[in-house]
Amino acid sequence: QLQLVESGGGLVQPGGSLRLSCAAAPFSLQYYTIAWFRQAPGKEREGVVCLNKSNNRTNYADSVKGRFTISLDNAKNTVYLQMNSLKPEDTATYYCAAVLFPLATLRDYEYDYWGQGTQVTVSS
Repeated sequence: QLQLVESGGGLVQPGGSLRLSCAAAPFSLQYYTIAWFRQAPGKEREGVVCLNKSNNRTNYADSVKGRFTISLDNAKNTVYLQMNSLKPEDTATYYCAAVLFPLATLRDYEYDYWGQGTQVTVSS
């Protein structure tokens, strides 16, 4: 069973940056499609970005294109979400997820493994 643990959330001012981390064990993430989702209070969970390792393609939600970047450090078996130019509407609990299948979608029901989430609050 793949275990995912997120970290790096916090409070940041609008326009600021944060980098979220998602450490995986005991299996290598290079065999998985990896994604970040988020859920704001009272809203449905929303796909942010996924990384398909079979072809290294990414799929970003329109709301974060040009501001967020997903990356994978194979040596650390950790996936990152670099978030720049943060806006108050980015406030949410952020989750990393994975599935042992090549995907390019951001449908949460297609992902089998989930972390516990990390809170990101963008506010002045």
